[in-house]
Amino acid sequence: MQLFKALRISSSGLTAERLRMDTIASNIANANTTRTEEGGPYRRKVAVFQENLENELDKLSGDSSFNGKGVKATAIIEDPTPFKRVYDPSHPDADAEGFVSMPNVDMLTEMVDLIAATRAYEANVTAVNAEKNMALKALEIGR
Repeated sequence: MQLFKALRISSSGLTAERLRMDTIASNIANANTTRTEEGGPYRRKVAVFQENLENELDKLSGDSSFNGKGVKATAIIEDPTPFKRVYDPSHPDADAEGFVSMPNVDMLTEMVDLIAATRAYEANVTAVNAEKNMALKALEIGR
């Protein structure tokens, strides 16, 4: 049924945007972490998404085509940009010259990404609500 298919697509978008917001929250929380379990400062993480396609075979014509099923998260990768070096000789992680390697998290970039993720999440919620309203109206027609 096409109605539930549309809901599944919107729900996959909600799940993906939530993962993106969780990743951004982790980046913001660790913006000043200079010592991690792996050693060195925290490295910014980015969620990677991919279109979720399903190969569908048309029973009448025999043609195969791709059918969209929404979006899926494929990985959370580390941002390879270099760490920021800050002069702070009193910091416990300072090197011999007094510089500290700080995480490569830029708060402005994180806030822009967070706003974009929030807007995409809201768009998916709007789509779910519109689909629910259409289903309710279709049920009212049947009465």
